[in-house]
Amino acid sequence: MYAVIETGGKQYKVQKGDVLKVEKLEAQEGELVEINQVLAVVDEKKVSVGKPLVKGAKVTLKVLEHGKGDKIIVYKYKPKKNYRRKYGHRQPYSKVLVESIALNG
Repeated sequence: MYAVIETGGKQYKVQKGDVLKVEKLEAQEGELVEINQVLAVVDEKKVSVGKPLVKGAKVTLKVLEHGKGDKIIVYKYKPKKNYRRKYGHRQPYSKVLVESIALNG
């Protein structure tokens, strides 16, 4: 069984036991988070696709840790104008474990 969920403006295909990095969630480490934005649930015999969401479906995630991704260097340059800007960015993330996928209805 797997599901397609949406969190942080991105879509993820998840199964029970998967560990993935998502956009930072407002939850402490060790807490459980329920995701109700389930776009599709695929069982061995049944496929449920939402319009746009599957009613009664939810995915439970356990927050393992928070962190920051690798640094991205942004460099702006305009030729012949002596304009140069360099700065970096590290995107925050939450590492989560998929606890369960529930489909009611």
